[in-house]
Amino acid sequence: MFATTRDGTRIAYAILGDAKATKKVALLHSLAMDRAFWTPVAEKLATDAAVLVIDCRGHGLSDKPQGPYTVEQFADDLADVMDSIGWRQATIGGCSMGGCVTLAFAIRHPDRVKSLGLFDTTAFYNDLAAWEDRANKGVSGGLAVLIPFQKTRWFSDKFNAEHPDIVQSCVDVFVANEPHAYHASCLMLGHADLRAGLASIDKPTRIAVGEEDYATPLPMAQEMHAGIKGSTLKVIPSARHLSPVEVPDVIAGLLREVM
Repeated sequence: MFATTRDGTRIAYAILGDAKATKKVALLHSLAMDRAFWTPVAEKLATDAAVLVIDCRGHGLSDKPQGPYTVEQFADDLADVMDSIGWRQATIGGCSMGGCVTLAFAIRHPDRVKSLGLFDTTAFYNDLAAWEDRANKGVSGGLAVLIPFQKTRWFSDKFNAEHPDIVQSCVDVFVANEPHAYHASCLMLGHADLRAGLASIDKPTRIAVGEEDYATPLPMAQEMHAGIKGSTLKVIPSARHLSPVEVPDVIAGLLREVM
């Protein structure tokens, strides 16, 4: 299904579970993934909740307009999708890039947030040069050149060895991205700074980070935890950057606590 945003961009989405369920959850995927990223978690939540998963702008089956992109724009896209399906409020969860968008959504649309899940993410990367380098490599060398780097960041060595099929499915989604949209999304994250808005968030919030996550390491999670009143922080043993894929039971459990 598709919804059209305020600037005419079409956003692809799906709803798992009973669309009329009282409990509602919207989930935002990480950079260069698509809504299938959330399937292991969404299927667990869909037994008693309606779960909205979208392809963010520039990703999956959604439109891929030229940049620049901003996390605030991505947040407004989610608000527009929610409007199109008649959702006033939901638990909003995001991983990595999706977590940055979740923070932007909570800051821009606080009345539409019941609760939050922030996984393997940050309010501020503070490394624009590294993002520019990744963006440029994705365009000049092709996205496949980044795969060895991505696989070591995404998952623990154990998960990479034991679940090659899942890892390959993530690789397939990654390399299918359009380089210009990947470039714009990288620069978006390099420029994003949501720290000033953390104190305004007053909804139940679950924060989690993989113990071995060196893309958004523990100090970044601790900064969000310190800034968001009433939030909780969980460090997930042995996991790396894509914990919703590596340990979906843990992430689904955290979201259930605040649904």
